[in-house]
Amino acid sequence: MSGPDGVNSVGVTAEARGLAPARGRLTGRRVLVVGAGTRPSPEPEAPVGNGRAISVLAAREGAVVVCADVASDAASATAEMIGAEGGRAHTLVADVSDPQQCRRVVAAAVEAMGGLDGLVLNVGIALGGGLSGTSVEDWDATLAVNLRAHFLVCAAAVPVMPPGASIVLMGSIAGIKPGSRMPAYDVSKAGVIGLTRTVGLDTARSGIRVNAVLPGLIDTPLGREASQGRPSRARTPVPLGRQGTAWEVAYATVFLLSDEASYVTGQSLVVDGGLTSLR
Repeated sequence: MSGPDGVNSVGVTAEARGLAPARGRLTGRRVLVVGAGTRPSPEPEAPVGNGRAISVLAAREGAVVVCADVASDAASATAEMIGAEGGRAHTLVADVSDPQQCRRVVAAAVEAMGGLDGLVLNVGIALGGGLSGTSVEDWDATLAVNLRAHFLVCAAAVPVMPPGASIVLMGSIAGIKPGSRMPAYDVSKAGVIGLTRTVGLDTARSGIRVNAVLPGLIDTPLGREASQGRPSRARTPVPLGRQGTAWEVAYATVFLLSDEASYVTGQSLVVDGGLTSLR
């Protein structure tokens, strides 16, 4: 795959394997997950990242999933996990720092699946440190991926999504409680919350719901990398006494994608073990 227009299909349906299909919360849904891979880790027992967990869980709940990522290998590995469980997945390569690819990834996903009922935007970078350590280039690059891409992908997706469709933007508790010490990152995540409300209002009459998930300290390869650079992160006293898992983020996301959340829109669901509300 050389770009967002190259689509590969992986896996077979449960019916094709001679298995009785389970009726899941997302059965019949076509879901695009942008940022579906997991950062490579030297640890043999490294946990999965949020995007991979969301993609796999959505497939377990019956969705056809397009796994899009800037890294071809990462997208393919997620799709292979889905296929190994009898699910159906497609892969796309897309760099959402490029406005053109933000639009193309939606068109390619619609072509691959025949439509689009769910969209998850799980992309983000963190550059710079403090006001003095954040350059203009750091700021612009962070906002381009963490906020502009969400706007552009939503703008491309909404016109092709039917009533009852759902969009989930991946934010962070950094958007409501600064603590990353990276101004561009914190501001971009606050912007995701604002964008959720704006797009949610814009799409409400069309019956398309838009919500955000705000993870706290989550044990992922990226989270472990962040803790190496800032050891105090791992020592943060979370009220529930531990870091969360990508699967816990995924369950919150799948809930918002499903009809169980049919009367929920414009909201930000915090998944942080009580870190922002109980301390």
